[in-house]
Amino acid sequence: MSRTATSTTSTALSARQRWTRARGAALILALVLAGGLALATLRSSDTHGALDPRSADPNGSRAVAELLKARGIDLTVATTLDAATAATGPDATLLVTTPDLLTRSQQATLHRTMADSTGRTVLVGAGRPSLDTLAPGVTSSLSTPVENRAPSCTLAAAVRAGSADLGGERYRTTPGTAADSCYPSDGLPTLLRLPGPGTADTVLLGSPDILLNQRLDQQGNASLALQLLGSRPHLVWYLPSLTDASATADSPDDGTTGGFLSLVPSGWLWGALQLALAAVFAAVWRARRLGPLVTERLPVALRASEATEGRARLYRKANARDRASSVLRTATRSRIAPLLGVPLQDAHSADRLLPALSVRLPGTTADPQHLLFGPAPADDAALVRLADQLDALEREVRTS
Repeated sequence: MSRTATSTTSTALSARQRWTRARGAALILALVLAGGLALATLRSSDTHGALDPRSADPNGSRAVAELLKARGIDLTVATTLDAATAATGPDATLLVTTPDLLTRSQQATLHRTMADSTGRTVLVGAGRPSLDTLAPGVTSSLSTPVENRAPSCTLAAAVRAGSADLGGERYRTTPGTAADSCYPSDGLPTLLRLPGPGTADTVLLGSPDILLNQRLDQQGNASLALQLLGSRPHLVWYLPSLTDASATADSPDDGTTGGFLSLVPSGWLWGALQLALAAVFAAVWRARRLGPLVTERLPVALRASEATEGRARLYRKANARDRASSVLRTATRSRIAPLLGVPLQDAHSADRLLPALSVRLPGTTADPQHLLFGPAPADDAALVRLADQLDALEREVRTS
């Protein structure tokens, strides 16, 4: 009696195989979590945003704020439009760091405050979204890089400060508009002062670099910043924010609100972006990698006539008479050129091939120019006739 040995084959993955397959995704997840923790740590630290007079970061403006306080300027930081308008007195300087962030109704409220004030308004980086309301008669042009630029104007503050780091928005005024145009780039100013009624005026700064901590000690940046912001005894430093309650005063269909995305906290948007990047990396990691093309022998022998017929059917199905006629003419020219004593590289040149053909066949009734270099046939019957004529021409060349 014989004993039959049976063996079983398990298709279940081992723990090592499962770890090998999952370690890439686990690594990406760990990187995402580490990035989120690092971002949360940075956001929770005691720092403020760009152009914030309380921030000592390179992009903050605490240095210029401290210099202004040392000169006796009373500084008020406002993060809402109501606080900014309430603090702006008749003889104060109102600095708006990002006017393009304001909605239509906020811009209208701010413009009324500017009109009622006898002080100065400084708009930093104002572009098309805010110029129509806050600076009528002024339009913005293509932005320019921030560079060390000369004043090239008669504005007293610019002349005393000398060269400064300016760029960003460039401004163009309508004809007849009185303005001091300074620090030009390709003929357009990056600092524009618009005089208002009485002692009021509006200053447009194309870029905020002269106010940043990291650039304040360069060129005449500090001098220009102190003169522009310290001309009045009181300075209101307005930092617009999307969380300002006055931003909801606009109607939802005026195109100024951000829709659903404006209601999503910024942290969730960053998290969604990180998850999207992680999904892309995972797709690239798991995607099939295609190598270079490899030639291989056909499993069966294919007759040349069958390949020719198959290719002809494809041309016919695509109505590619132009391509088919070009292939026929090219092949004919390549075959008859050596017979005529024309180098193969010149076989497709009418100036070289046709004279040699006319010498070889002086009395031919066919038009060699039309046959070998003519237009595409208009229909299938014309294509068949062209093929027959090319064969006849080749036979004549061979038998002559």
